[in-house]
Amino acid sequence: MHTFLRSPLLALMLAAIAAPASAAPERVAALVAPFEIKGTDPTLSGDIFLKMSIVETLVSADTAGQPLPGLATSWTVSDDGLLWRFTLRPDVKFHDGSALTAESVVHALDVSRSKPGLLDKAPITAIRAEEGKVVIALSQPFTPLLSMLAENRDQILAPAAYDAKNKVVQIVGSGPYRLTSLQAPQKLTVTPFHDYWGKAPAIEQASYMAVGRAEPRALLAESGSADMVLNLDPASRSRLKNNRNVQLLAVSIPRSVLLKVNAGHPLLNDVRVRQALSMALDREGIARAILRYPAAASQLFPPSVAQWHNTSLTPLTSQPQQAKALLAELGWTPGAGGTLQRNGKPFSLTLTTYPDRPELPLIAAAIQQQLREVGIEVAINATNSGEIAAKHHDGTLELALVARNFALTPDPLGTLLQDYAPQGGDWGAMNWHNATFNQTLADLVQGRDPAKSQAERQQLTHILQTDLPVIPVAWYQQTAAVSPRLSGATLDPFERTFGLEKMGWAE
Repeated sequence: MHTFLRSPLLALMLAAIAAPASAAPERVAALVAPFEIKGTDPTLSGDIFLKMSIVETLVSADTAGQPLPGLATSWTVSDDGLLWRFTLRPDVKFHDGSALTAESVVHALDVSRSKPGLLDKAPITAIRAEEGKVVIALSQPFTPLLSMLAENRDQILAPAAYDAKNKVVQIVGSGPYRLTSLQAPQKLTVTPFHDYWGKAPAIEQASYMAVGRAEPRALLAESGSADMVLNLDPASRSRLKNNRNVQLLAVSIPRSVLLKVNAGHPLLNDVRVRQALSMALDREGIARAILRYPAAASQLFPPSVAQWHNTSLTPLTSQPQQAKALLAELGWTPGAGGTLQRNGKPFSLTLTTYPDRPELPLIAAAIQQQLREVGIEVAINATNSGEIAAKHHDGTLELALVARNFALTPDPLGTLLQDYAPQGGDWGAMNWHNATFNQTLADLVQGRDPAKSQAERQQLTHILQTDLPVIPVAWYQQTAAVSPRLSGATLDPFERTFGLEKMGWAE
């Protein structure tokens, strides 16, 4: 047995996973992933509540990202694109027994758009209830609205979930599972909601546990202590694929590993420098040695984001000699130890990343070595992910290695609005401005000429590929180890759900 299995830390994890939500004798389906539960506010942990099927959204999405009915069964839009009407699913109850009403939906959406997220960026002038329907009025046409309403932060909670100041103090959703305990930041438990409007789930007790480190997560799967473990690191995947006691699942997902660049930094404000950084990267080597699946990113959007993957782009490739030549043209010459110098100052940067996704520090180390080979010195700062946003806002960020999820909304247009707005975004551009990009994005968002929408997407991706406000490194797969005790386990490419309500016990 691996020595870690005997450690006090793992013993505590096993005890926490094994602890039932109540004295009921049912088996507990234990799900494990690296993401902490940061509280009851959907802007902080809405993804976990949605993944665990506790809450629902007005609009849902299929595995191709197309909109599906959620708590709304249908919708219409006026000819001018300014008024959307949503017909609600009848006879839906929240977990406290109260009924879903147009008024409760309006309240939840108004609270959501009052906070930072995506919905607050939509040109909404009013949300109101009319004759049992939810009406959303806009100041201008806005094509990403359906996608934004499917985002986890726009989950619909019962009025009892909020206090007098509209702070979320408890999670009262309408999903097939109801929350029975919450021990932030590590664990929650659920049981079925027997008044659910849809099909009753088969599993009677389930838990979610946040385990940040990759090795303990894999060992929980290997030991049989967890039933579904997500976000496996490459070494664990290699080990577990030979274990007959677990089933490995994998699916390509709309997520990319990116180098976020401070385009206003004195060393990075010339597009030719960003192009040189991109040329220095051996993406194929990183994918082969670290991720261990075909994942080299030739552009920002992977093929899984079909509308946005631009096959006409010249692929990003490894060209270290051209990178050196380009830097030399800019006046950088080798100094002591091979580090480039200009005007007596070294080409030295700090790269910030985080270990929540265990491959990121490894990729950062590979990038550090590859940039060193062209004369750029990089120090790695592995810290918590919140530091990236904090450093973005205080202006101290230089480079950051992040895993950006383009499935926050089923159409990544909403994510682009957040990441590449003129003021930049925490997980996208920093101090980068392109007037053509801004205008094209605005045209696409407003749907001014639907016949041109695909050409507008191609123009946007071309600008991103040329200007490189972020530098694509790799594309992602989601992986999971599943116990043979479970049946019906699948992976959602948009990572909206763990699919708990579709699972059952195989034995």
